[in-house]
Amino acid sequence: MSNLHPAPMLGVIGGSGIYEIDGLENVEWCKVETPWGEASDELLFGSLEGIRMVFLPRHGRGHRLSPSTINYRANIDALKRAGVTDIISLSAVGSFRDELAPGHFVIVDQFIDRTFAREKSFFGPGLVAHVSVAHPTNSRLADWCEAACRSEGITVHRGGTYLAMEGPQFSTLAESNLYRQWGCDVIGMTNMPEAKLAREAEIPYCTVAMVTDYDCWHPDHDNVEVDALIRVLMDNADKARTLVKQVAPRMKERPAVCPSGDDRALEVALITAPEQRDPEFMKKFAAIAGRLLKPQEKR
Repeated sequence: MSNLHPAPMLGVIGGSGIYEIDGLENVEWCKVETPWGEASDELLFGSLEGIRMVFLPRHGRGHRLSPSTINYRANIDALKRAGVTDIISLSAVGSFRDELAPGHFVIVDQFIDRTFAREKSFFGPGLVAHVSVAHPTNSRLADWCEAACRSEGITVHRGGTYLAMEGPQFSTLAESNLYRQWGCDVIGMTNMPEAKLAREAEIPYCTVAMVTDYDCWHPDHDNVEVDALIRVLMDNADKARTLVKQVAPRMKERPAVCPSGDDRALEVALITAPEQRDPEFMKKFAAIAGRLLKPQEKR
């Protein structure tokens, strides 16, 4: 039996333009229905050097959705149903550190979740589970993303804590200074509960945070002009497309079983006794937890 995954598929969650990659073939937009509601948009299916890929605009094409109104559960479920085995999340962030300058990329390895208006779990009454997110990102994907950045001359920082705020407003100065005291490195509005839900769906997940500006703690923040910010955003999008193009071929090395255990996270997380599970609620889990629940249903 091969030690490589028989059907690896890379999922990329990001902003508009990230899916426009030179060499992407067999491109097709398709709607994926989910029991959790509407995903942000249709999924863009394609292939690059023989690797199947799926792109999801997190905010929808045209940036229709605010961070608080994104249906994160539907997005992750749709990617799982599409066959995605690994997710790279590309996200614009503000920086809390002088050395993390606009235009730099940060491969995040920790989060502090300060969101409060979002559904954060697939599980609930009728089927309870508690997954570990002590290490919320996947080191194999992080290695690949770091190598891709360095090979393309993209300034990248390995490791960092992402403060996820609710938004849509940016931080007050007091909040910004507090988060710096907490040891946070970057701030954004979208990677929670996205990372938690990917873990519940047993999909290895990696965040590449693309710095666009310094948060309001920085004395020169107010001097940044809108035109300059837009230039950074566009330049980051170009770099992100290059990163994806470099990472995609590495999926040929995707192990059949992820050494981190991220693709088996539910094996020690389901806590509701089989006889107490809600049959109607369980129908929603065909994609998310079907490999574990189907044997239970047959008994």
